[in-house]
Amino acid sequence: MVIFKGKALEMIEIKKKNENGFQFLVKSETGKILLKSVPFSNKKEVERTLKGLHIANSPLKHFERKTNFDGKFLFNLKNEDGTVIGSSGLYSSEAGMENGIKNLKSSFVKTDTF
Repeated sequence: MVIFKGKALEMIEIKKKNENGFQFLVKSETGKILLKSVPFSNKKEVERTLKGLHIANSPLKHFERKTNFDGKFLFNLKNEDGTVIGSSGLYSSEAGMENGIKNLKSSFVKTDTF
């Protein structure tokens, strides 16, 4: 659980990935992981990235939709510079992937300002 400005954001979790890195997870209200971030070197870098993503007036919009070699669907979330900062799990259908993107956007809208 992450706390920003006194509010617990149970949908976003910062985890220590290993001795040298951190990552964040974004979860749905039911606890399903919607997005796993790339590794970050420190917690401050994770928090800075999350602050950059949470812009109430401009919902997340930088998604790269992909299909893997098995025909499964996934998406990457990119920052303003086009760098991938996180990836979804695999979806069996394109509609499922689009629903995952919708749920991810909803998760950020429901959180308080960072």
